[in-house]
Amino acid sequence: MAVSHPLRGDEGTMANLTIPAEERVLAPEQVETLDKRRQWGLTFQVIAGQFAFFAVLLTLWTGQDLTYSPGWVRPMFYLNVLTGVLAVTFGLYGTWLKRGAQEF
Repeated sequence: MAVSHPLRGDEGTMANLTIPAEERVLAPEQVETLDKRRQWGLTFQVIAGQFAFFAVLLTLWTGQDLTYSPGWVRPMFYLNVLTGVLAVTFGLYGTWLKRGAQEF
């Protein structure tokens, strides 16, 4: 892709062609907003990983809870389901926020 330089008047090539076309024309403020969005995406993915780790740990107590708890009183099972749903939700939302070309 050829890019003309306003001061030199010559045709040059763009330094980084791996950047998507819609990100090449962003203003500096828009680039900062994009970086913030991607940072939040990574943060939500880390939170999702932590929830997933605890969901795996909770399976140890969930089996015992389902075996020995009477009736519908199964608090560890409900907490495990909630933790799993939160892990998937944070993971999907974090991945959606990090969409586009990666920084590195």
